[in-house]
Amino acid sequence: MSVWDDVQGQGPVVEQLRRATLEDTPTHAWLLTGPPGSGRSNAARAFAAALVCEQPDPVNRGCGECHACHTVLAGTHSDVTVLETEKTTISIEEARELVTKAQDRPASARWRIIIIGDADRMVERTTNVLLKAIEEPPPRTIWVLCAPSPADVLVTIRSRCRMVTLRVPPVKDVADLLVRRDGVEPALALASARAAQSHVGIARRLARDEGARGRRDAIVRLPLSLRGVSGAVKAAASLVELATAEAASSNEQRDAAEKEQLLRSLGAPESGTLPPSLRAQVRQLEEDQKRRSKRSITDTLDRALTDLISFYRDVMLLQLSDNRASDDELVNSGMRTELSTFAAQGSSEQSLNRIEAINEVRRRIVSTNVAPLLAIEAMTVSLL
Repeated sequence: MSVWDDVQGQGPVVEQLRRATLEDTPTHAWLLTGPPGSGRSNAARAFAAALVCEQPDPVNRGCGECHACHTVLAGTHSDVTVLETEKTTISIEEARELVTKAQDRPASARWRIIIIGDADRMVERTTNVLLKAIEEPPPRTIWVLCAPSPADVLVTIRSRCRMVTLRVPPVKDVADLLVRRDGVEPALALASARAAQSHVGIARRLARDEGARGRRDAIVRLPLSLRGVSGAVKAAASLVELATAEAASSNEQRDAAEKEQLLRSLGAPESGTLPPSLRAQVRQLEEDQKRRSKRSITDTLDRALTDLISFYRDVMLLQLSDNRASDDELVNSGMRTELSTFAAQGSSEQSLNRIEAINEVRRRIVSTNVAPLLAIEAMTVSLL
C-alpha cells in the first residue's frame, strides 16, 4: 500500500513529487495544475502525506501505513491544513486564517503543510493577502496550491511556485481504481469512467448512483429531440431541471446531516422552537448551505454541458472518420446507432460550431451572473 495508489495515470507527476520528499529542504511552494478530474487534490494530499510520513528511511516515505499517512489522507493531521471552498470564491478572512496558521511551527511532523484546493477561486485582493506568506514562508512551512491551469492563478503567485502539471488519466486507469478502491463491477467501472471522460469523482458517482447515470443519459440524448424552436426551449428547460435535480440529490442528505449535527452539538431540543441564542448559528449554517447550493448548481450545469459536448464530439469524430471510429474512441459508445444517424445529417463544421456554442455558454454561466435558463435557451436554439 502507498499514498500514491489513488493518483491514477500520473506516473511522471508521482515521480517528481516523490523525489521532492527525499530532499532535506523541499521547495516551499508548489502549484499543481490539471483539468477537472485529473486528481489534483488527491496528488496534493498524497504529497503532504509523503512529506510527513513517519518512515525513517526517506525512500519509504508515503508508506500509507503509518499514523501520519492515515491521518493526512483522512483530513485529521494537525500539521496539514486543507482549504477546499464550496462557495463561489475564497474569502479574505479564510486567506488570513491560512497565513496565521502558516506561522505556527509543526506540532509533530517535519513540516507544516497548507493545501489550497481551489486556488483559482481567489480574487486578486485575496491572493495578495497570501503573497508575502508564500514568497517568504517560515522555515518549516510548505504551500501546495491546486488550480485547473497556471493562467487561473495570478502571475505574482505563479512565479513563486514550483509547477507540476497533471494530465487527464486514461479511462482504463480510472476504471481500475473504481474496481480496486470501490468494489465496482469491471464492466460498469469501465462504462462509468468513459462516460465521465476520466473524471475520477464523477466516474465514482456514476458507478454508484443509477439515478445519476439516468440523468446523464437524458442530457446526452437531448440533441436527438431538438425539433424547431419550441422543442429547443423545452430541451433547455429539461437540461436545467436535470442539472438542478442532480445538484439537489448530492446536497439534500448532506445538508440535513449537517443541521442535525449542529443541533446536537449545541444541545438543542429535539422538538419545539429553538431558543433565540441558537437561532443565529442555525441561520448561519443555512446561509452557508444556500451559497454552497448555488455553486453546486453552477458546477452541475457546467458538467451537464460538458456531457452535452460529448455527444457532438462523438458525432464530429464519426464525421471525420467516415463512421470508422471504434467504440473505444467514443465517449457514448452505447449510442453508436443514434450518433451515426445524426452524423450523416450534418458536417463536421456544424458539429464544431455547436461545440463552440456550448462552450461559450459554459463560460458565461461560470463567470457572469447570466440567468442559466435564458442562456441555455439561446444555446439550444443555436443548435438547431
